[in-house]
Amino acid sequence: MIRQSMLVAIIPLLLLVLCLLITSSSAQLKKDFYKNTCPNVESLVRSAVQKKLQQTFVTAPGTLRLFFHDCFVRGCDASVFLSANGKAEKDNPDDISLAGDGFDTVIKAKAAVDSNPNCKNKVSCADILALATRDVVNLSGGPFYSVELGRRDGRTSTIASVENHLPHPDFSLDKLNSMFSSHGLSQTDMIALSGAHTIGFAHCSKFSNRIYSFPNSKKIDPTMNQNYALQLRQSCPSNVDPRIAINMDPNSPNKFDNMYYKNLQNGMGLFTSDQILFSDTRSRSAVNTFATNNTAFFEAFVNAITKLGRVNVKTGNQGEIRVDCSRVN
Repeated sequence: MIRQSMLVAIIPLLLLVLCLLITSSSAQLKKDFYKNTCPNVESLVRSAVQKKLQQTFVTAPGTLRLFFHDCFVRGCDASVFLSANGKAEKDNPDDISLAGDGFDTVIKAKAAVDSNPNCKNKVSCADILALATRDVVNLSGGPFYSVELGRRDGRTSTIASVENHLPHPDFSLDKLNSMFSSHGLSQTDMIALSGAHTIGFAHCSKFSNRIYSFPNSKKIDPTMNQNYALQLRQSCPSNVDPRIAINMDPNSPNKFDNMYYKNLQNGMGLFTSDQILFSDTRSRSAVNTFATNNTAFFEAFVNAITKLGRVNVKTGNQGEIRVDCSRVN
């Protein structure tokens, strides 16, 4: 009886310790982390991002996707930038389609930061990516939000570490929820982050099965708007160049807004993993809320991407501040 009561008392303590361990790194992040070392870091990054965005809009979806892929593999530590003789994260098939403009955005932003003598080699690549992500969202019409800073750059990047750590276009709601919850993200967070597809683009091969080889007489996924499917067939003929990519939001592809959710209501989600958010009744209400209330979407997105930015971060001596984002010091 005594042993049982001791066990009952110990379990809450163990859970508390576990929670403290999980949150200890993110607790060290703070919005004014560079106030004494590089107080104008945000303006330096934003200026560089603006210039890059004026050159090509791919800057926005490319940078945003880069942040997501980095955080879901080994945490938000810029490990996706590292090169390792063809055996790094970015060489994995799931990462090989990451837009070069996303990488270039961070490289240019880092150069801008390092051009200031007070800031040189004092701001991590991971933090620059987090700031650049906020800026491309905001400059594309999305919300402005404060970014927590203080991440260190990781020293490891392997091609194998990407396996089973990124969502695929054919994921069900259960698979999506399972993957996101493993990073402390809720179903609402997942649906809000999926809204980033409003400025996304995708290669035809990622959804061709929905418009050419679905197992029915029309060969088209019945959850997809049939007119939209026929439009997609024109943009992505069966023998299409594999390098061709199309906008995931056909209505306002260059604006960060809630159109993605309105498209889902009309059967115009490009991926199976997009349309399932509306097809599955467990997630439909959130889609409907975001479709009718842009403010609600923006608030949920800011909350979700802030939580994403805390995933398995390295702080203090757990990492480094890379001189060159593509290699360890």
